[in-house]
Amino acid sequence: MFFLPILRRLFLIGVLLEIAAGSSALAEDSIHTHTVGSKETSWLSSLKGMSDAIEWSDQLVCHDWRLQSKPFTDSWRLLDPENQCCIEGSRDDCMAFFRFREEAGLIPSVQGSAVLVLHGLGQGRGSMRPLVEYLRKHSDATIMNVGYASPKAELEDHARSLGLVIHNLPKVDRLSFVTHSLGTLVVRRWMSMASPEDLKRLDRMVMLGAPNQGSELARIVSRVWFLSFLADGAAREMVVEWKRISDQLAIPPCSFGIIAGGRGDNRGFSPLLTGDDDAIVRVAETHLAGADDFLLLPVHHADMMRNPQIQEATMSFLKTGSFTTLEDRKEIEPATLRPIEPPQ
Repeated sequence: MFFLPILRRLFLIGVLLEIAAGSSALAEDSIHTHTVGSKETSWLSSLKGMSDAIEWSDQLVCHDWRLQSKPFTDSWRLLDPENQCCIEGSRDDCMAFFRFREEAGLIPSVQGSAVLVLHGLGQGRGSMRPLVEYLRKHSDATIMNVGYASPKAELEDHARSLGLVIHNLPKVDRLSFVTHSLGTLVVRRWMSMASPEDLKRLDRMVMLGAPNQGSELARIVSRVWFLSFLADGAAREMVVEWKRISDQLAIPPCSFGIIAGGRGDNRGFSPLLTGDDDAIVRVAETHLAGADDFLLLPVHHADMMRNPQIQEATMSFLKTGSFTTLEDRKEIEPATLRPIEPPQ
């Protein structure tokens, strides 16, 4: 059984995870403790960063300061804007360290309008950085990149962590989201549990490559018994428990738009999937009743955050509620989807 966690990690990173361009982004989340000179140490540091990015979940985010915990442990830490670990220990010790600096004026509070950005399954905050940087250049809102240990815990656990992040933003009165893939489901799960007071703060939401109708790729994996067995946490829920978790996902009670990747034909980028797709998620799977706008672009799932058209469209929706100008905007037809079949 010693190799089971390793096999699960390989499964998560190699089969379901959106890692076409994710490994370098995971490495960007590595925690800096000292400068190293050797290539070997640098390589080991990159590996540690890849693991680190999917093992810690944010519980408080203030600009680029973040209080994190490791799921199902008592381990907590506080990271500064340079990704330096200031303190690691108990929750109370880390929170006291943060509050001391906040009260000393070293950490400004977040007020007014804010946008929370969430990554997808198997990736870290680094995967969203190109989009975060673009939004910060073009928005007056505070843009915050939220990380969570996507393969280490279930969807509800991630939603509760997100709830703590939002709870710790009491001075934010307009809250928007930009989500990639599984990040969309995390937010929708949080919405189903959120208080009426928090829901009143919601402004807009942009979903990128979101498996709102489940995942055919996950259903394919579910038919391979050993891959299904190795799946854990949110990955397992996507593979074998979609019906249960789909019933727990809220339709956003705010304006929301969907961006899907695809070729615009009936083939898509993946020969494994039916219809148009972005190599991971089918276009039909991104649809969700009530969407205010929809945009299809020829981009792979893992490349969405770096795509200039997606960056511009995301900013447009956050500002206006539309991916295009009002003159070009089209009514969204209700999606016609073939039923999501349970795993055999």
